[in-house]
Amino acid sequence: MDSGSVGAGNQLLHVDIHIDEHEPCRGILDLLSRLRPHWKAQDIQMKTFTEGITNQLIGCYVGSLQEPGCVLVRLYGRMTELYVNRDREVEMFQVFHAHGCGPQIYCSFQNGICYEFVRGTVLDDELLRQPSIYRLIAAEMGRIHSIQPKCGLSVEPLLWTKMSHFLTLVQSSINSSPAEPRCTKSSVALQEVPSFETLSAEMESLRRHLSQIDSPTVLCHNDLLTKNIIYNHNEGMVKFIDYEYADYNYQAFDIGNHFNEFAGVNDVNYSLYPSRELQRDWLTAYLESYKHSTGREVTVTEAEVTQLYIQVCKFSLASNFFWGLWAILQSRYSSIDFDFQRYAMSRLNFYFEKKEEYFGLTMI
Repeated sequence: MDSGSVGAGNQLLHVDIHIDEHEPCRGILDLLSRLRPHWKAQDIQMKTFTEGITNQLIGCYVGSLQEPGCVLVRLYGRMTELYVNRDREVEMFQVFHAHGCGPQIYCSFQNGICYEFVRGTVLDDELLRQPSIYRLIAAEMGRIHSIQPKCGLSVEPLLWTKMSHFLTLVQSSINSSPAEPRCTKSSVALQEVPSFETLSAEMESLRRHLSQIDSPTVLCHNDLLTKNIIYNHNEGMVKFIDYEYADYNYQAFDIGNHFNEFAGVNDVNYSLYPSRELQRDWLTAYLESYKHSTGREVTVTEAEVTQLYIQVCKFSLASNFFWGLWAILQSRYSSIDFDFQRYAMSRLNFYFEKKEEYFGLTMI
């Protein structure tokens, strides 16, 4: 199916129910009675996945999780509608699926969505560094980046709009008291976060520098951490899941963002950031796939790899800043037990540490 036929014409089933995040079982069974009417309630098994830090994810199946037909139910985290455009997410689900790059979405409901379970295992930090696997990831990203917008539509990169929105939310969260009192640890840590004025000035500095760099606007995943990559060992392939932040954006942002994720989430460690050698090998596999998917001569030169490497270094700064802002917001609004404050500071500290070095890299 071409991208011209994806989008508004694809009306998605909406089930008008709200599932209780604390006791989801009954609501999920109600939902499945409509989605999978042939399943007997007593045969349905549920498995909660714990990788997510913003949503709850529950796999529902009869027999085995790895059999076709399994349904994933995702309950949106509290207040996430502040910074995730849910209509856009559904649209992106449909675009990725139409191009063979993602699972089918079955329906939406008041506080979540249901979609097809992608068979395989969630990638771990070790696998991310294996050449045979990171080249698969690079090639899959190249394919996704080659998906063209619907005929004739001009697209704007999401980065600055989304970052400005985050910044505005950070400002209003500073000015108002949090929705519920946070523990003392968080409020003490809150003093460490840069002021709104500092964050605002940094964003402008980033915008000035990065807008001079000619990174193409492509369809991006924008959140490619390990838990969003499914590896199917038997088929020797990877698939990307979760499109909450998927949209058109700078090519180098998506790649730089993925490289930042080598540092992990629960215990961020930037000594795991990929070496220059690994990055160049990754970028070579990426460029081969991207060129092949866009119908161009597949030969990749050293100069092309170097140019993309420099662009990616620079945009990796924007990625750290972006998720730093996001984590400040999460620390104010999320009900999930995760130290968002610490995460925000890890991302922002690395941003400040690398800014001068990466700004200093000159394009060839």
